[in-house]
Amino acid sequence: MDIMKKIELEHLRMDLPKFRSGDTVKVHLRIVEGEKERIQMFQGNVIRIHRGTTGGTFTVRKVSDGVGVERVFPLHSPFIDRVELITEGRVRRSRLYYLRDLRGKAARIKPKNRF
Repeated sequence: MDIMKKIELEHLRMDLPKFRSGDTVKVHLRIVEGEKERIQMFQGNVIRIHRGTTGGTFTVRKVSDGVGVERVFPLHSPFIDRVELITEGRVRRSRLYYLRDLRGKAARIKPKNRF
């Protein structure tokens, strides 16, 4: 096996839940301020997932005080404490960039039917 692949395998996270575009997730981030460390939460809809070994990312979008906020998180970052799957959404696209133009109830994602 290639040396680079061995090093990448050491840094992969296996504790992340399986989530897809359209799901609502809560990301717990470890923030270091000086000598103190705290956990900051960011909850929103996953609008994009870029899979990869150590270079994978996912984008989460939320609306805060009427302003859309998007944040890109590396999948295997050591600063992510944990990712919680809140709800699963039913969408037909893998990239949900059209949500940027929608407002209010039109920007909602339907929940996945569980039978």
